[in-house]
Amino acid sequence: MSWLKKELGYIKSSFSQILIGILLVGLTISGLSFAIFLRLAGFNGTIIAFAGITVEVIGIIISYLLLRRYVIPKEEGSNKSAKKAKTKMK
Repeated sequence: MSWLKKELGYIKSSFSQILIGILLVGLTISGLSFAIFLRLAGFNGTIIAFAGITVEVIGIIISYLLLRRYVIPKEEGSNKSAKKAKTKMK
């Protein structure tokens, strides 16, 4: 039973990441689902395409905002030291 407690602890600690993943999946299929809904409602193709693309662009922007904290920018200090080491080796 201790392994079950350990696994539940992992799930509890990563619950926010699980929710972000579910949100990202929802954002990726939102344009398609909105287009299908508009098609069933009887709109023409131009409106469906414009609305679907608009929803997808909004989804991409929100996805970028959610995922940008996972991208680690390169530090300039470590890059300078790497350049110095290369010049010393020549």
